[in-house]
Amino acid sequence: MPTQTARQVQPESDDRPITQPGSLERGIDILLALSVASHPVSLAQLCRSTGLPKSTAHRILGVLCSRELAMRVGNGYLPGELLESMAGITRARVPGTRTVVLPYLLYLYETTRQTVNLAVPSGLEARYVERLYGHNRVQSRSDGLDRAPLHCTATGKALLAFDPKLREEVLARGTFERLTRRTIISLAGLERELAQVRRYGVAYSQEEFTEGVACVAAPVFGPGGRICMSLGVAAPAHAAPLAKLGISVRGAAQAISATLLGM
Repeated sequence: MPTQTARQVQPESDDRPITQPGSLERGIDILLALSVASHPVSLAQLCRSTGLPKSTAHRILGVLCSRELAMRVGNGYLPGELLESMAGITRARVPGTRTVVLPYLLYLYETTRQTVNLAVPSGLEARYVERLYGHNRVQSRSDGLDRAPLHCTATGKALLAFDPKLREEVLARGTFERLTRRTIISLAGLERELAQVRRYGVAYSQEEFTEGVACVAAPVFGPGGRICMSLGVAAPAHAAPLAKLGISVRGAAQAISATLLGM
């Protein structure tokens, strides 16, 4: 009886050219597009920036949202909480400082009776990691998002003014999004504003991010004297005593910094 010859199976090459991007590559493209956004990005905008078909982008976004790598905000999308945590976005905060910071935030709220924000840098945005407000809080674009652009918010300007690396990255853009008629959108204008922040230690935003809202912020420095957070107060623009608020905010920020530097 003739012996049957076994068929030789050729090993599959690992260096074959990839002709079509897989789901992983497509998901990465979407996450990269979301990571540079300063506000929720619509499905149509994501499709334009990634070149993906609408059905494909929608399907991948569903998976990303279910895994908390993206999140739906109104009709748009932003990076999810898990992705931000994995990226170490809150590393700017000094570990173990919440018990140190909160008493000053509470004191500042009791003193001003206005919304108190504590922010850290998150890409090209300020991310609010602590917020205190009462029943009559001033309404802002950042409500529900807990983030805002750096160039038109007081907390963002305080971070930019004292963080050279972050400032270089943001100023490299050259122009900035206009959110209200008062938003500073020119490079020269923002540079002048940041020079004033460094000179006086206080940043202001007068209806630059949200109409009817004025904000004051000051930098908080951690170990090594590097800025790690910014502390701000938001109030109605028509009734906000900015000079008085600035004294209170700067004093609280300096007290927090002194405590952190001693840790």
